[in-house]
Amino acid sequence: MCCDACFNLGLSESVRLIAHLYSLRNPANIAGQARFGIASKAEQLGIATPVLRDLARSHRRNHPLALELWASGIHDARVLATLVENPKQITRGQMEAWVRVSDNWALTDALAFLFDRTEFAEEKALTWSGRKGEFVKRAGFATMAGLAIHRKELPDEVFLRFLPVIAREATDERNFVKKAVNWALRQIGKRNLVLRRAAIAEAQRIGKLDSRAARWIAADALRELV
Repeated sequence: MCCDACFNLGLSESVRLIAHLYSLRNPANIAGQARFGIASKAEQLGIATPVLRDLARSHRRNHPLALELWASGIHDARVLATLVENPKQITRGQMEAWVRVSDNWALTDALAFLFDRTEFAEEKALTWSGRKGEFVKRAGFATMAGLAIHRKELPDEVFLRFLPVIAREATDERNFVKKAVNWALRQIGKRNLVLRRAAIAEAQRIGKLDSRAARWIAADALRELV
């Protein structure tokens, strides 16, 4: 069914949007995304993030629509769901359910940049950072990074509590985990001078750990923060 027809049939907004997403399917982009580690067990349509952002603009803060898009099971629709969701209506249960089925870094990071605006963000970042699953754990550290970038009102104490957790998980050799750990450390250090000094000190301690991942995390963070 073509997108124009959908808009004339009185169908629900989610059905119309999903039909439009199918009309934008790009096999070449699907292959390209896979080369950058964006490969999902869910159906993928290969729609670029800027296109999804454009689609989201007229549907902001629409909680029911976000739930329906997520329930479609389509990777691209789920990314769109993170862009239209209302952070104030998200529950802890929803956060757990959504993060558990995330199976690639792009969707995980999109979730983190939604969840960092919820009242449960710090709690979930700390919880997920200790989980075994690669993308759940990444979500914890990506949420820490998101908090550091977006939540200007938070006190330094929030981020100082994250630093020992970053050190604790710095020996995880999995690529998508170690990059998120590094990301959180760098973003914390960029917030202000106090946190920069604390992040540098933590990076120096991490660099002394007997772990290739830890040494990479520390060296990369110090290059940016010193």
